[in-house]
Order: sequence, then C-alpha cells, then structure tokens
Amino acid sequence: MSSGDIKKVVLAYSGGLDTSVILKWLQDVYKCEVVTFTADLGQGEELEPARAKALQLGIKPGNIFIDDVREEFVRDFVFPMFRANTIYEGEYLLGTSIARPLIAKRLVDIARETGADAISHGATGKGNDQVRFELGAYALMPGVKIIAPWREWDLLSREKLLAYAEKHGIPIEMKHKQGGSPYSMDANLLHISYEGRHLEDPSAEAEESMWRWTVSPEAAPDAAEYLDLEFERGDLVSINGQRMPAHELLATLNRIGGKHGIGRLDLVENRYVGMKSRGCYETPGGTILLRAHRAIESITLDREVAHLKDDLMPRYASMIYTGYWWSPERRALQALIDHTQQTVNGWVRLKLYKGNVVVVARDSKTDSLFDPTIATFEDDAGAYDQKDAAGFIKLNALRMRIAANAAIKRGK
Repeated sequence: MSSGDIKKVVLAYSGGLDTSVILKWLQDVYKCEVVTFTADLGQGEELEPARAKALQLGIKPGNIFIDDVREEFVRDFVFPMFRANTIYEGEYLLGTSIARPLIAKRLVDIARETGADAISHGATGKGNDQVRFELGAYALMPGVKIIAPWREWDLLSREKLLAYAEKHGIPIEMKHKQGGSPYSMDANLLHISYEGRHLEDPSAEAEESMWRWTVSPEAAPDAAEYLDLEFERGDLVSINGQRMPAHELLATLNRIGGKHGIGRLDLVENRYVGMKSRGCYETPGGTILLRAHRAIESITLDREVAHLKDDLMPRYASMIYTGYWWSPERRALQALIDHTQQTVNGWVRLKLYKGNVVVVARDSKTDSLFDPTIATFEDDAGAYDQKDAAGFIKLNALRMRIAANAAIKRGK
C-alpha cells in the first residue's frame, strides 16, 4: 500500500506509548490526517489524558473521539455471548476477544462519519487482536484500507519505541522511563488480562502482587455472601432485587466477586496465529454470571435443546476467539441461541465463599420444566408409570444385544 493512497486514517488510540508512537509514525510515514478513537469499555482508567496527548501531537479537536461504550459492550456483546455459556478451551471467558468486534465497529463508524479511507491499530503481528480487528473491519466496510504498523516498521522492541518517542518529542510517562509496567494488560468491564515478562515462563507462579481485581481466596472473608440474580430471556436484569443497566450489573458482580477471590485463571492458550501463549485473567463477574445462567437454564430449557447448545458452544466460542463475530455463521448461530432463551426466565441464589461460586437455589414461576409430582421419590399418585422404563431400555439395548450375539457367534 502506497502512503499516497491514504488521506485520512482512524487510529484505535489509548494514549499509551505504543499508540502514541503509531500516531506520530502515521503522520510522518503516511503524511495523512489522523483521527483518534479511544473506547471507554470500563477499564477503570482516566481517558481524558488521551485527549490531551492527541492535541499535543497535533490532532484537531474534532478528530478526537472518546466514547463511553460500556452499556453497548455489555448489552450487545457480553450478554449475547453468555446466553451461549461460552468458554474457550474449557476455561477462558473471552474477555479480550469479545471487546474487539465493538472496537472494530466503532472504527468503521468513525471512518464513515469523518470520510476516512483507512483504519489503524496497535496490535502486534504475533497476536490474535490483529485478526479480530481486521476481520471485523472488512466484514463491516469491505473496501477499507488497514494500516498495521507492527507489520511494517522496524520498531520491534520497547527500547526502539522509547528512542523514537524521545526523538520526536512524544510525551513519555515516568513508568515507561523506569522500566514500565511488568505486564502487558488489557482491561474492560468483563475482565483484566496479564501477559509478558514474568508470565512468559509457564513454570513460574504468578506473583500475588500482580492481581488487581481479586483478593486471594485465602484472604477472602470468612463469612459467605448470598446473591439473588434474576434473569429475563437469558439476560441478567437484577441483583438482590435491584434493577440496573447492564454495565452496572456486571460492575457490581465484579466488585462482589473480587472481594471473595472469585474469577482468577492462569491459562496457556492456543493462539490463532499458531503459538501457545500463557496469560492470567481476572473475570469475577463473568464467572458468577456463567454459573448462574447455567443454573436457570437447568430448569427452563428442554433437555435436547440444552444438549444442542452445549454441542454448539465450542464452535461459537471459537468464532469469537478467532474474530468472526460479524460473520454470517455467528449471526445465524446467535439467532438460534437467542431463540432458546425466550423461556430462560427466573432467579438463582448463589453462595460466594473463598473463591467458590455455589448454586443453592433456583426457580422460575412461569417457565420451569421441573415437575415435582414426577421427580419425587415419594408416591407420585400415578404421574409416572415406572413400567414404561422396561420397554425404553430394551429398545435402546437392542443394537448392543445384536452386536454382542454376533461377537459370541464369531468366538465359537
């Protein structure tokens, strides 16, 4: 791609060292007008410094977008994902992955709004995020041009980034000058992740001082805490009877779960680009939400529908992990999942204690499929005829009896 082909580019901008260097690099190499986009996903950081730094680097005030997308993130991305009980590789709740399609969407929206012909991101050439951002952008704006500096430049170390920043007068935070944060971190309302440095040795235990949202289970309160969560059509709507916007519900679960040491994960995952990568994650609210959602589904979903969802879930999780949120297959699968959730209404009571989330009660006044007159161990007054089981068992055993008889004949 020739630098002359690009007139205006929208940059996913955090205001940190990497994206500040990218901003200046785009101005110098591509000679283009730069628009910055900074998303408030609930990462808990002050975002206005990003505006100040962008202004300092010559960005026009009208070209600086700082958007609060917390409600959209939880309502339109996190909650739909949890309707499927989504887990990647048996453990990971996809906290980073699920934020990327929203960022891609906003990059494209802003590109259209400002008349930009390209977008740019700071994802490295080793990671998954480059794939997620770009697949999302192409799905939503097929003709968009994409600039991925980490695949073009030679600034492939922290030292080179710092040298470039100093040479070009880019403000550098003291923590970068003194060695920087020990981990590469990504945070949003669903999770916070840690990678790099000490964690690059998978045989080394993560340092206790690394964790930010959760206490260790050993340091959690000695008294259990009970939560009542209410669901409507598969989505959480209230905590202990208090209704809140979606992003406040998740933030509340994060705070309560973190206090009880819930949601820590140390994982070696298989990256889309082919390598194995070790990361640590804190997802207290998501861990609670997943347990509660499965509990309310246990009494409101038909058995075969529930099993079908479990069969499809790994495929759905893979679509999110590998950047196919905006694909036709994910949309089709989402329609099926959402259809199953029409009867997922009711409440779940949870007990939180020392890193554990235990379901202790659940009920649905309108949609429960649990029939105590049939399930009872006492006299069911004829609600269930136990003699029916004999025919069912014989029919299902028929093929195995035939195979066993054939094996006996072969053995003679």
